[in-house]
Amino acid sequence: MQENYLAKWLNNELSEMELAEFKKSAEYASYQRLKDVSSTLEAPKFDADKAWASLKEQRGASQPKVIKMRPFTKLMRVAAAIAVIAIASIFYFNSLEETISTQYAERAEVILPDASEIVLNADSEVSYSKKKWDKQRNISLKGEAFFKVAKGKRFTVTTDGGTVAVLGTQFNVENRKGLFEVTCYEGLVSVTYNNQEIKVPAGSSFLAINGEMKPTVAPTSTMPYWMNNESNFKSIPLSYVLDEFERQYNVTVTVRDIDINQLFTGTFSNTNIDLALESISVPTNIKFKKLDGNKVVFYAEETP
Repeated sequence: MQENYLAKWLNNELSEMELAEFKKSAEYASYQRLKDVSSTLEAPKFDADKAWASLKEQRGASQPKVIKMRPFTKLMRVAAAIAVIAIASIFYFNSLEETISTQYAERAEVILPDASEIVLNADSEVSYSKKKWDKQRNISLKGEAFFKVAKGKRFTVTTDGGTVAVLGTQFNVENRKGLFEVTCYEGLVSVTYNNQEIKVPAGSSFLAINGEMKPTVAPTSTMPYWMNNESNFKSIPLSYVLDEFERQYNVTVTVRDIDINQLFTGTFSNTNIDLALESISVPTNIKFKKLDGNKVVFYAEETP
């Protein structure tokens, strides 16, 4: 790449041939990203008339002779542009976040900078600022995850459904469409839901479905069932059970003539699809059929 390509690019003076060659360079993507970020920065407001009047008042009537330095005008523009990009780059890299996500039928383990641990269930995502972690232990969650938090400063998990705050403990958070559940396995967690703070001690849960808080049953295990390759439900609408079945097996589920709002209590395997299908269909008295293309249909017994 020619040395003056950056300066000419910043001034929009590259020919089509030069621009095409510049875009092929290894540095172009980084320059373009920084330029995009810098374009969002706003300079402080400046009253030019007021500043000029103040300058004239300070210097009196005498005016120095101004010599135009045309050869340096272009250089000054380039220097100013590079300065803006440098500032933008600092802003950009300081705001970068670590993001880890899982697909259907997939899990992931995450070790945070303070040795806290996260296990992500299928179709879930967490993000956090690695650079700011020592000052703020904040996690954003979509989906479901189990947390084993090292003792230290306040640890916060933010979801669309609500916020969970702890100092050091073990807990599970599930945030799916219309469902928000927090189960504490060790210590104490604080759940903020609809501007209301609820304390959830070890061996208890908080559950809200479609905006309504529901009674819960104390967990009987020391960690979520899904970490032992099972999905467990207690009085949960069948629609959420079928959604979880889709996530664990990466299949598409359709239903015919069945009530997906009926409450389901039970467990299904996350490693044996045939056993899982039986575990769902038998308690609900519904039928199922596996189709080509990773599809499963659930239907009422009388459905033709």
